[in-house]
Amino acid sequence: MMKRLSIIILTWNQRETTFACLQSLRSFIAQPDVEVIVVDNGSVDGTVELLQNHFPTLTLLINKNNRGVASARNKGLRVAQGEYILILDNDTIANDEAIEGMLSYMATHPQTGLCACKLVDETGQVQASFKAFPSVWIKMRNALNRNKHSSFTVVPINQPFEPTYVIGACQLIRKTVADEVGMLDERIFYGPEDADYCLRIANKGFKIIYLPQYTIIHYWRRATTGKLFSRLAWKHFCGLCYFYIKYKRIH
Repeated sequence: MMKRLSIIILTWNQRETTFACLQSLRSFIAQPDVEVIVVDNGSVDGTVELLQNHFPTLTLLINKNNRGVASARNKGLRVAQGEYILILDNDTIANDEAIEGMLSYMATHPQTGLCACKLVDETGQVQASFKAFPSVWIKMRNALNRNKHSSFTVVPINQPFEPTYVIGACQLIRKTVADEVGMLDERIFYGPEDADYCLRIANKGFKIIYLPQYTIIHYWRRATTGKLFSRLAWKHFCGLCYFYIKYKRIH
C-alpha cells in the first residue's frame, strides 16, 4: 500500500549516532502513512540489536558486510512504498518542520524531482551542502586540507534556488522520479553517488531545489577524514575517478 513518506537511513558501526537520529524521527515513526527503513551495512557494534529493541516498527534491512553507500541505499529504495522518499544520513538530527516543509514544497512544485534543506553543524554553522559540478582540483584541495573543513564556508542564501546538486545527507525525492531515473550507480562504492543521482534527475528534465528556509542538524562525520590512505579512502578515490570519466569532466 502506498505511503505518504519513506525515510531511508544507512548505518555502519555508528550505534549511538543512529539511535539519536531515529529519536529525532519519533513522531514520523509513529505515523501510519510513514515508513522508516534502516539499512545496516554489516555493523558489529550492536547497532542491529539496539534498533530491534527500541524501534520494533521500523523496517530493518541487514547486509552481512559493508556494501557501500549506493548499494545499501538501493536496498532501501527497492522496498520503499512512499509517494516521497527521504534519504537521510544517520548523523543528522531532523525535525518535523523541515521534513513537512520539504514535503509541502514538493506537493506544490511538480517539476521538482528532488529537494533538500539547509544543513548546519552542532554550532549552527551553515554547511556547503549545495554544490556546482564536482571538480577534480577542488576534491584534491579538500583531501589535502581535510581537517580544515573549508567546504563549510558558504555564501548566505535566503531563497529557494537550483544548484547542480545537493549532498546525500538529506535528499527528498519524488517516488515517480526515482522510478524513472532508476537506482543509484553501484559502481560508486562511496563518494559522488549523490552528485551522480542529481545529475541524472536533471537530465530527465526535473529540478533540483535547495530550500534554505528549513534546517536540519548534520554532524558531518566523514568516513574518510584523517584516513587518506585507508581502504575506504581508496574506494572513494576510485569512485571519483569513475564519476569524472563517466561525465567526461576532469577539471
